[in-house]
Parts: sequence; structure tokens; C-alpha cells
Amino acid sequence: MKKFVYIVTDRNRTSLHVGMSSNLIKTLEFYKQMPCLFFDSGQQLTRLVYFEELKTEAQALSRFKLISRFTRMQKERLVRSCNPDWVDLTIGLDFEHITSGKKMINQVNLSFNMLS
Repeated sequence: MKKFVYIVTDRNRTSLHVGMSSNLIKTLEFYKQMPCLFFDSGQQLTRLVYFEELKTEAQALSRFKLISRFTRMQKERLVRSCNPDWVDLTIGLDFEHITSGKKMINQVNLSFNMLS
């Protein structure tokens, strides 16, 4: 079973939160539904800026513990190493689900006539 270790941040990059999940999209939807879960409403953790996919829970847990102990500067270096522009990676995750044929909650079906 796949496990993910991820880093999410707010729009101003003032907070970096490290987490671990088996369903990354569901976890990110939870963050968006509960904006004041960790911080005040001004610091909503809505941007996925880094994630790793690991094969086992033991690997994910050890990686999570390691990244959690990183200083802010080390976390920023980790994010910049694969995402230098701090782009929200959630868009790519949604694209994978759309192309795999799974229905997303906010996916809209359009006829081909509307697209041309």
C-alpha cells in the first residue's frame, strides 16, 4: 500500500507543515474544509508544495520523522530541490485521477460540442 509524506504551506509560505497519508487527495481536501485546523484563518494550509510516494508504512514513517526534524531552511531546500517555484502540486494529482477514469467530486462532464 502506498504512503505519502508531504509538505503543505499557506499562500505566503509562512507556515510549513509536514504530514503523512495513505490518500493524499483526501487529506488535502480535509485541509481545505478545515481552514483553521492548525493555525488561524489567515494561514490556511492549501498548497501542496512537496510530496514523496513510499512503498511501506515503515519507510514513510521514518521519512516523516526525519523531515519533521528538519529546520525551516532544510525544508525550504527540500521543496526547492524539486519545486523551485513553489507551485501547488495538487493540480497534477487531480489530473492523474481524471485521466485514470475515477470521478472527482468537482469534476464536470462536458460534451464534445461545448469544447470545440
